[in-house]
Amino acid sequence: MTDAVTLKDDVIEGVPARHWRRLEDGRIQCDVCPRECKLHEGQRGLCFVRARAGDELVLTTYGRSSGYCIDPIEKKPLNHFLPGTPVLSFGTAGCNLTCKFCQNWDISKSREMDRLMDHAPPGAIAEAAERTGCRSVAYTYNDPVIFLEYATDVADACRARGIKNVAVSAAYVKEAAREDFFSRMDAANIDLKGFTEDFYHKLCSGRLQPVLETIEWLVKETDCWTELTTLLIPGENDSEEELERLCQWVAEQCGPDVPIHFTAFHPDYRMKDKTNTPPETLMRAHRIAKAAGLHYPYTGNIHHEATGSTYCPGCAAPVIGRDWYEITRWSLGQGGHCTACGSAVAGVFEDKPGAWGRKRRPIRLADFADQWERTHPA
Repeated sequence: MTDAVTLKDDVIEGVPARHWRRLEDGRIQCDVCPRECKLHEGQRGLCFVRARAGDELVLTTYGRSSGYCIDPIEKKPLNHFLPGTPVLSFGTAGCNLTCKFCQNWDISKSREMDRLMDHAPPGAIAEAAERTGCRSVAYTYNDPVIFLEYATDVADACRARGIKNVAVSAAYVKEAAREDFFSRMDAANIDLKGFTEDFYHKLCSGRLQPVLETIEWLVKETDCWTELTTLLIPGENDSEEELERLCQWVAEQCGPDVPIHFTAFHPDYRMKDKTNTPPETLMRAHRIAKAAGLHYPYTGNIHHEATGSTYCPGCAAPVIGRDWYEITRWSLGQGGHCTACGSAVAGVFEDKPGAWGRKRRPIRLADFADQWERTHPA
């Protein structure tokens, strides 16, 4: 059985990729993710964007994007990383999982390369972020580990300008590639899709264990600020037993200071037969997380200020109030300490929050790319 894809009259072009090896039978194996797609000439991996051209692996989406937008950082969601600041978000196409409930399926499942309208070299993205006042760049919409070469070049260009890097990822990645990718990231939101191997196998055609290993590694072995998100799908991953085990694992293996976001599902892609997640399910998950000792559980995709806000783990006073993505209260002192009792609140904070609010502003990268290329001739 192979995840390789062959298309008739497919012309494969791209930049040289990393993390692959030649096999004795003549195939090339991609070692970015646990799928380990084994490719003959002219074949693509399941992600569709990593492909064999001649005797090497190439990335076919380098420098091409499905669009750029300035978002509030809370939309990633990241509640403990530079709250209130704007982040320049972009993605490409393709994905190395096949989630039937994908909320960005038109991008992540796309095999239409012509939908990638914007072209920008890495330096142009960094310049765009700087000129628009963004504090960070987010690699999102589809999983950035599959466009690792492009993402890491952008990340290096951003760091040279003092701009932070944010990954929104399902963390389905092998050890060497994850070190290569996440070593450039300052923060990550990891999509922990469920807490059973059966869920990952049936609904994502993946495995749970590699995801758990990457989450533990991020929290324990790196300086990348990490938050988790679980989309709760009625009847699939929302049972009390599964949520208790998930929260207990986070508490024991990652610690109580890792924020977790429970978000509401809406019918989409290949799961339109499901109903929307009831708010009561999110509230139950929030209570289970608190009972497990987690300090920072949140609900998402619903309007509920109480469970969208941050509370001091020492005295339970509200320290960051949120109305959707708008910051309504700030009771953190220098170094992220509660102004009521002085307890430390985990995260990456400045003395004052940003004031971006809930705005979402699409931008055209071609404008920045043209200017950047004029000032940086090849």
